Amino acid sequence: MSAAPSVGAPAPIPATWTTGSTTAIMTGTWRASLATHIKAPAPCHGACPVDGDIAEWIGLARARDFHASWQVLVRHNPFPSIAGRICHHPCETGCNRAGYDEALSICKLERFVGDEALAQGWGFELPVARPGHVAIVGGGPSGLSAAFQLRRMGFTVTLYEAQAELGGLMRYGIPAYRLARDVLDGEIARIVAMGVKVNCGHRIDSADEFNRLREQHDALYLALGAARNKRLPTLDYTKPWVCDGAAYLAGANAGKPMALGRRLLVIGGGSAALDAARSARRLGHEVTLLALEQQAQMPAQAEEVHEALEEGIILIDGARLDAVSDAGSAGLALSCTKVLFVPGSQRGQFTLTPVAGSGFTLAADAIITSIGQDPDLSVLGEGYATAGGLLVTDAQLATSAAGAYAGGDMASMARFVTEAVGMGQRAAAAIARELQQRQDGSSSVCSEASEPLVPLAAISTFYHPKRERVQTGLLDARERLSSVVEVQLGLDIEQALAESERCFSCGTCIFCDNCVVYCPDMAVKRVDNGYIVLTDYCKGCGVCVKECPTGSMKMQEELR
Repeated sequence: MSAAPSVGAPAPIPATWTTGSTTAIMTGTWRASLATHIKAPAPCHGACPVDGDIAEWIGLARARDFHASWQVLVRHNPFPSIAGRICHHPCETGCNRAGYDEALSICKLERFVGDEALAQGWGFELPVARPGHVAIVGGGPSGLSAAFQLRRMGFTVTLYEAQAELGGLMRYGIPAYRLARDVLDGEIARIVAMGVKVNCGHRIDSADEFNRLREQHDALYLALGAARNKRLPTLDYTKPWVCDGAAYLAGANAGKPMALGRRLLVIGGGSAALDAARSARRLGHEVTLLALEQQAQMPAQAEEVHEALEEGIILIDGARLDAVSDAGSAGLALSCTKVLFVPGSQRGQFTLTPVAGSGFTLAADAIITSIGQDPDLSVLGEGYATAGGLLVTDAQLATSAAGAYAGGDMASMARFVTEAVGMGQRAAAAIARELQQRQDGSSSVCSEASEPLVPLAAISTFYHPKRERVQTGLLDARERLSSVVEVQLGLDIEQALAESERCFSCGTCIFCDNCVVYCPDMAVKRVDNGYIVLTDYCKGCGVCVKECPTGSMKMQEELR
């Protein structure tokens, strides 16, 4: 480490230096802790249902390498364009930027990259074949996710779907104004093109058939979903003016809506209830939504509720239906009561306390209930452990039946598309490990310890000026009611790039050289693939850690 020269001419070496440089002064002997470069998970990664490498793909998008960004995205989720439209985005709740100004719009960025992939026609490489044949029952998000992951690893995959087309909830439950059908079809087609053998219109619904699949294949993944509608005990579902929400949505999405009266009451507070209510509005109905929860407690995403109100849906929150009387030509008289809703420790659990003297009456012509669904586990027969109406699986998503795994709504109350995608991914990895172990006795289970999630305090926010979160547009409310065009509009390229600049890249080095530039002892050196700390000279001052804009360095105590 020679003395720094002055501008224009070399500086003279101080007369007190006997060596001509500072390399002999090994200040590393002074330290109690050592600066270390790390790769650590961002909070958004920790909250992501599919374990997405969010900081990595956003960094590639920021560099305008959208193809590489998409390739990182689909490591964990083959549906970035779909997820970018309908995901409940818990990653944004975890985003460190939320504690600084506003959370990053991760979901919209994912949609942008996913849409670019569809526009450019990017596809998946055909895998190298390897031994092993897996049967998957259910062509919804979880089954398709498992099929993608298993196929990309080279296994033969045969998928059985009861409906005429693949997609499950994504096709038959989510309306086109939230998820355009060309987007859905495009992302599914890419998976099928990898060589997945598809059997649509093939319902597997008996214990004998499931046993046969287990015997004929090396592994079985069950992703049948939850298709049995929950029903209110106060309603007679044989009446023509009572309808299940799932059945109503399936008909509306297929262009064959049920013939109901002008005034509809939709009961429920989740996304499915909002979808039913908003679909009914597009068909010309007057719609009132009755939810047990207060608006802020409703499980539907806040933007869905806001958009529904814009579209003219009347929300009555914190209330329940007590009784219905048929008033003949005047329609239905609905007796209701205001309630105090207190959520339980698990999804689907709650307590209600009626508010004294709060009774009121509504008028309607028909009622749609959308209060949740349960899986039909009876079709599996014996040999499968169940609990609480769900199929029991272990940490690897294996059921109690040998060789059979399960995920999605039949094994979890986390009723979100991306949660189902994540379960399909994890099950595929577990199946691959089992098949590998059968073949050669080896196992690829990794138990390496990882760094903790990067906190906001580890980010040098000086290098991140405060900026407003990008705001995407919405189709005008009047236009929405006359079409099934998507309500939420995507980002243009300049918006996407501007939003990507807001990412802290938590725990992911961006090679900014701050650690080199600000080290007072010149103890950090850049090498081809990153940096090294020169232990002879690092005296543990921590300046490099303080100046790191991504939290990719830490001080580590040295015991000696």
